[in-house]
Amino acid sequence: MFGISWAEFLVILLVAILVIPTRYWPDVARALAGVVKFIRSMIWRITDASEKIKEQIELEKPLDDIMQRTTQDVMDTFSTKKPKSKGRATKK
Repeated sequence: MFGISWAEFLVILLVAILVIPTRYWPDVARALAGVVKFIRSMIWRITDASEKIKEQIELEKPLDDIMQRTTQDVMDTFSTKKPKSKGRATKK
């Protein structure tokens, strides 16, 4: 969690309990609850945005395939050789 081990977390918690007076514990708990609530809401927003982006990409994928096939068809018509026409024959 946050790049620290549980032992380090417990030491930080123990120091916080010893340093913060008991009368401020409810205020600290409310502040921590607010931080957790804010972080959760941000995670939900990021998750929703990533899902919308994923859906949009999936919707655009068939369009990309159609554009690629159409482009390839057009390029194929330019790259194929046309048969020579029997125009006027030159006399020698």
